[in-house]
Amino acid sequence: MNTFSKCQAHARFGWPLFSAIIRSVPLAACLVLFSSCTALLSNVVIEPSVTNLQRQQDVDLVCEGAASYLLMLDSLVADNPTSRTLLLITTKAYSGAAEALRACDAPADRIMAMSGKARNYGKRLLATRLPMDTPHSPEFEKALERQSKNDAELLFWGGFGWLSWITQQQGSPAALADLIVVEKIMARVLSLDETVEQGSPHLFFGALYGAKPVIAGGNPDKSRFHFDRALEISDRRFLIIQTTFAQTYARMTMNQALHDSLLAEVIDFDINDAPEHALSNQIARRTAQALLDENYFGD
Repeated sequence: MNTFSKCQAHARFGWPLFSAIIRSVPLAACLVLFSSCTALLSNVVIEPSVTNLQRQQDVDLVCEGAASYLLMLDSLVADNPTSRTLLLITTKAYSGAAEALRACDAPADRIMAMSGKARNYGKRLLATRLPMDTPHSPEFEKALERQSKNDAELLFWGGFGWLSWITQQQGSPAALADLIVVEKIMARVLSLDETVEQGSPHLFFGALYGAKPVIAGGNPDKSRFHFDRALEISDRRFLIIQTTFAQTYARMTMNQALHDSLLAEVIDFDINDAPEHALSNQIARRTAQALLDENYFGD
């Protein structure tokens, strides 16, 4: 099967839209402008579709329709196992799908399977830049230090995909050992580019320091600093920061006023004011309502 035929096959398998787009591209252009079908799909269809998915406001629709898209990505990665672009896209997709399924109250085993795929793709993505067979070694740390600002997005999403699985393990020894490595990765991302994904490196450390009591390594002052910085970078438009701030720092410090004001801010936010974050913000709104319904501080 030639390159163009493979393009059409993947299109039929993954999304009917692909066929229409690919048929509109002359065969010569496919062969001359791109070295493979992967380049065409990644640049023309897949990357824009990931961006457009974040603009989707119907969380349930995403939960219902994610499977065919993820299967298509699995197929593309199987054909191109070392493509950083595909590994990055697929890690993002599985990480986002795991978050959406949690918001849709999907069965725990389904969320676990999705987060496991996010971890696997995240580690494969990291392996294109780091020696993942020895993540606790000096060689790993040296390789991490050699990464540049251009690698910040790759490092962040590799670590985030891995973290998606860690959060489902309820503090198992294996997950805690993995968290040590992810913390090193996120610390490097923070030093390279604190603005990645709307300040998400700060969000990570805000949650890390805010979710634990001081005796277990928590640090309310550091947590507050990182959350405040994340809110500043995101211009308070990336609402998962507010919900995580409330769920970790505000609850750990028993600050009900902050807790309730953050969650009210999320619920009152007009999703149309940040269309580029529509999906994650809709998930945050569901989370905020659930946190308020828990009546954590009592009446």
